Order: sequence, then structure tokens, then C-alpha cells
Amino acid sequence: MSQADIGLIGLAVMGENLVLNMESKGFTVAVFNRTVSKVDDFVNGRGKGKKFVGCHTIEEFCKSLKRPRKVMMLVKAGKAVDDFIELLLPHLEPGDIIIDGGNSHFPDTVRRVKHVEAKGLLYIGTGVSGGEEGALKGPSIMPGGSPAAWEHVKPIFQSIAAKTDKGEPCCDWVGEGGAGHYVKMVHNGIEYGDMQMICETYHMMHHGLGMSNDEMHDVFAEWNKGELDSYLIEITRDILAHKDGEHYTVDFILDTAGQKGTGKWTVVDALDHGQPLTLISEAVFARCISAIKEERVAASKILHPQVSHFEGDKKAFVDDLKQALYASKLVSYAQGYQLMRAAAKEYGWNLNYGGIALMWRGGCIIRSAFLGKIKEAFDKNPGLVNLLLDPFFTDAVAKAQPSWRRVVSKAVEIGVPVPAIGSALAYFDGYRTGRLPANLLQAQRDYFGAHTYERVDKPRGEFFHTNWTGRGGSTSSTSYVV
Repeated sequence: MSQADIGLIGLAVMGENLVLNMESKGFTVAVFNRTVSKVDDFVNGRGKGKKFVGCHTIEEFCKSLKRPRKVMMLVKAGKAVDDFIELLLPHLEPGDIIIDGGNSHFPDTVRRVKHVEAKGLLYIGTGVSGGEEGALKGPSIMPGGSPAAWEHVKPIFQSIAAKTDKGEPCCDWVGEGGAGHYVKMVHNGIEYGDMQMICETYHMMHHGLGMSNDEMHDVFAEWNKGELDSYLIEITRDILAHKDGEHYTVDFILDTAGQKGTGKWTVVDALDHGQPLTLISEAVFARCISAIKEERVAASKILHPQVSHFEGDKKAFVDDLKQALYASKLVSYAQGYQLMRAAAKEYGWNLNYGGIALMWRGGCIIRSAFLGKIKEAFDKNPGLVNLLLDPFFTDAVAKAQPSWRRVVSKAVEIGVPVPAIGSALAYFDGYRTGRLPANLLQAQRDYFGAHTYERVDKPRGEFFHTNWTGRGGSTSSTSYVV
């Protein structure tokens, strides 16, 4: 008998907590897992006495669902998603909905939407952010795909999503095709940047200023009460104070970072679109350099840097670090939004940029107090080309600029790497510069490759070539436009 409002495949950490969230909001949920024993373990464990339908086969699973059937997968991205789609299709009917809630690469979602729709069914690729706790208590949800599916899943998704202080659900329709997973990909890229900037700030405090874990804990606790209020600042505060017995846990964690690919996808896509996603790129590369631990240890014994120690007012410099981190975070979001605008133009998506900020306002890993300001900025000016041009962000960066420059200068002086914070400042300086040295770059390209150039005294779109050596001819190469 069909009795379940929605079904979920994949009872790992995210799946298990998400179905508990759904059930707590009054929905009956069918559950299935490739390792069938996990179904029984869950139904007889955390799910005991609750409105769950444990299923041991795909056929049984699909039969337990009310029409239109809503099947959500939380499985490993890639082949597993495609495999489950093919297993499901024979047991579903036109109008039924398949939902991928994993971190799938958006081109895969574009392909799957077309494939499933060709069978008469509907498909949603949705980002889900918030980790284990978010999945249980309310995540940020970013759905995209077949528009006709949204009305059927909207009551469930918005019911289980995190809520803003005003009670607004951190979930809304993003757009067609792979739009949902694209926005989640950019979200994860911004997450990479945020984490790296916080780590650089910690490095400056710990190794640059010689601060203790308790001192750093107190600083992050204070920062979390103001404009830096965010999930990542909050958990950094808690991490710095955590002990295993008498020792601080963080001091015993090996300094090699892993990654699952979403940060890399964001950077590659930015390069494909010719967008200056410099901060997130540096965050990805920082993880890469962290991974070559043995090389770094060997190099540390050979490449002794000529560095100095911090001298000056530590309290004042900690405030400089706060301002530098804040300004860099603003740049990170500005770059992320630039990338989403470029993608929306290319793929024909009508993205609601203010709505996206609202979706990120609660529940997700990158929730920050100033996300409300991003929504306000796009509400005032839907055509805003860069967040830094909104008065709030312009004023915030102007206020932070002296501190920002002092932090980057001091980091260079004492030999503490700050690739993300430093690249944020370099981007800001580049973006605000009316004339960059690319004129010389174009001259160089034309000199060795006859790639041509435009002139300041001629209309845009007219290209010229100079016979720099007197030995070349008048033939020029095609200009490459990014």
C-alpha cells in the first residue's frame, strides 16, 4: 500500500539525519540502502517507533510511495547516481520525481535532467548544505532541474529547511537544468575560501603573534558576536578550546587537508568563464600544498627564510586581523556572485541572487550575518554587477583597507603565508584600478605572436598590429577573447 510521502536512498550520515528531520515535520518516509542491513539497523535503532517504511528492494521501495512518487538519493556523486537512476526507472511512472541531493557536478545534472525527462519523469538536482547537524535540524537546500517538480517537493523541502530570524525558509527554487547543483558548487567554493582565510588568521595569531589556544578561543568567541558572526567562526571558537585529556586536540591533527572536488570544479568553471576567482583558487591550491607534507618538512630544513618576529601592539594587530578577514570574506562572496552571473548568462538561467543569499542565511556551512546585506543589495539593484559596488560593501571595505594592508604586509615580513587574504587584496586593488599593465602584456603578445591589440584612441572592437622589429610582415594572428 502506498503510504510514504517521500522516499530516500542512502542511509549514511546525511541521509539518516535528513529523514529524521522529515519525519519530525510530520512526513512518512520510505528508506532504502544498497547495504540492506542498514535499513533494518536504522528502523530498529534511531528510527524505531517513528513513521518510517523500511524497504529491502527497489521495487518494494517504489511501491510504498504516494503518487507522484518522490525519490531522493543521497549517494556518492558519479556512477552511483546513474546506476540508481537506471534501477529506479522501470518502477516509476510519468510524472514521478527523482531527486539527487548529493554533491554532483552540475554538467552531470544537466545530462540527467534531459535523460529522465525523456522518459516522461521529472528530475531535481539539489544542493544540501549544513553537515550532520544541519541535515537533522534544518539545512540550506538549493533545488534546480525540472520546474514542474518544484510544486510537489516544495512543501517538504521548505518544511525541513533552516529558517531565518524572520521565519523564511532557507530553500527556494534556483533554476532549470543544473542550476541547483551549480549554486551548491559555488557555495562549496566560497566555503573553501572562508575556511582557508580563517586558517591563515589562526596561523598569524599562533605562529606570528605567539598566542595560546585559549587566547585565540577568546578572540574568535568575541568575533562571533559582531560582523563576523558565522558558522565557521563559531566552530573555530569551539575547536580551539577542545581538549583530549590535557592536550588541545587541534595541536595533534596532521596538517594535510583533503578535498572532494567541489572547490576544484568551481575554479575550473571560473577559468572556463574567464572570471577572476582568485581567492577560492588560492584556497584550493593551499590544500594542494598542505598535501605534500613530507616535501614541506624536508624543505623546512633547507629553505630557512629570512624573517623577523612580530613587534608592536598585539591587541591592535588582532583587530587588524579581524578587519582583514572581514574584507577578504566580502571579496570572496563578490567573486562567487560574479561567477554565478557569468554562468547564468551562458546557460540561460534566471538566478535570484538575493534569494540565493537568503538560502545561505541559515543552516549551511557558509551562513554569515552579512548575507542579509547581500539580499538587500540585490533587492535594491537586481542588475548589480559586483557586490563591492553596493554602498554597504564599499563602506565596509574602505573601513577595513588600512588594517587589511597592514596584515598582508606584516605576513610577508615575518614569513607567514596568507595566499587567500593576500589574493583578496590583490583582486580589490586590481578591480579598483582604471588602467592595469595589460597594455604592456598585449604589446608583448603582439610582438612575439602578432596577436593584435586595441587602442585607447580607437573604438572598442578594432584591432591593430605593429611590425615591432621591422622584419615582420602585416599578417596578424587571431585575437583570443575570454
